[in-house]
Amino acid sequence: MRGCLRREAAQRERAAVTDRRSATDNISRAEGRVLGGSSPRPKPHIHRLPMAEENDTLDVGPLEDKAAENGFPTPPPPVYSCTLTPELVAKAREELQEKPEWRLRDVQALRDMILKEQPNLRTRLDDAFLLRFLRARKFDYDRALQLLLNYHTSRRAWPEVFHDLRPSTVKHVLDLGFLTVLPQPDPHGRYILCLRPGKWKPNDYPFVDNIRAIYLTLEKLIQPEETQVNGIVILADYSGVGLSQASSLGPFLAKKVVGILQDGFPIRIKAVNIINEPRIFKGIFAIIKPFLKEKMAERFILHGSDLSSLHRTIPRAVLPEEYGGVAGRLQTAAWSRTLLDAEVEFVVEFCQPDPLEGVVLPDSMLFEGEQAGAQGEESYRGIRSQLYYCY
Repeated sequence: MRGCLRREAAQRERAAVTDRRSATDNISRAEGRVLGGSSPRPKPHIHRLPMAEENDTLDVGPLEDKAAENGFPTPPPPVYSCTLTPELVAKAREELQEKPEWRLRDVQALRDMILKEQPNLRTRLDDAFLLRFLRARKFDYDRALQLLLNYHTSRRAWPEVFHDLRPSTVKHVLDLGFLTVLPQPDPHGRYILCLRPGKWKPNDYPFVDNIRAIYLTLEKLIQPEETQVNGIVILADYSGVGLSQASSLGPFLAKKVVGILQDGFPIRIKAVNIINEPRIFKGIFAIIKPFLKEKMAERFILHGSDLSSLHRTIPRAVLPEEYGGVAGRLQTAAWSRTLLDAEVEFVVEFCQPDPLEGVVLPDSMLFEGEQAGAQGEESYRGIRSQLYYCY
């Protein structure tokens, strides 16, 4: 019996070493190694970057991560090593049921579940990646696995968002100032994603491009362990939003967006602060609210034009002058550069074959297909009249 246990432990250790080497290989590619030649056959279960045509190269510039220069969080090292402070370790234990002494055991348990239940799933299996899903579901293995499947299923269900998803394809969204991340986190260590939907006009480009930019931002924000534990805060400024923008958001689109944020992405959204919302926002929220879970709906805070109300949830010290803060003027260039500098990193992650090819999925998945879309459009007719009334 002891001999069997020793052999089993040795097999687990070899598997863990293989996964770490694979993770290191993926990160090395993302950091800008030359991409050329023909593509080697990928190993099972691990994401690989499809190589460029023979003799093609990709100029990625200097290898150092520039996020730290702008004050934004930096990604974890290639081989997992916990970067949490003692305070965050204690917070993760209390809020996420994460026990440091069991952390790698829990990761291995999730990895074993994936290999057993979804052996054809092309997903990263390195420790740092799987920890995102465990933390997002408080180390419940079954719920973490379901979240991972939802994460990949959303890509197949919404190809308009995920096809060729990389920062350079949404540069026009970033240049417009539709979104940015404030350089300083709040007192709870949560970075603040600032959205300004009034900057977008339907004639500028499809609304789905905004979703693409938001998704890339979330992918970048979730890399550091600090964000996985602390979560993020959203600040949405609805100045300038009118009927043309509001009528572009139908129930089916709203359901997809909310579905990804709630059930398809490993991030903790701790608060959604809405400011400068016009009367028409009642109609917009009527579209979104049916798809929100009770806990998420309770995290929406409507401040109107009362900046003192906003300052009770987000202190002036981290807010720009536009919102009554003392942190200087609102700047969008730094976060845009952070995303654009990560181009190759996102090519590794998204510009490759369907990770679900050959995978048998559970009956209940995140999105319900075209039938749900038809039902949503039917219900939208009634809500659209509310939008016109509010306007």
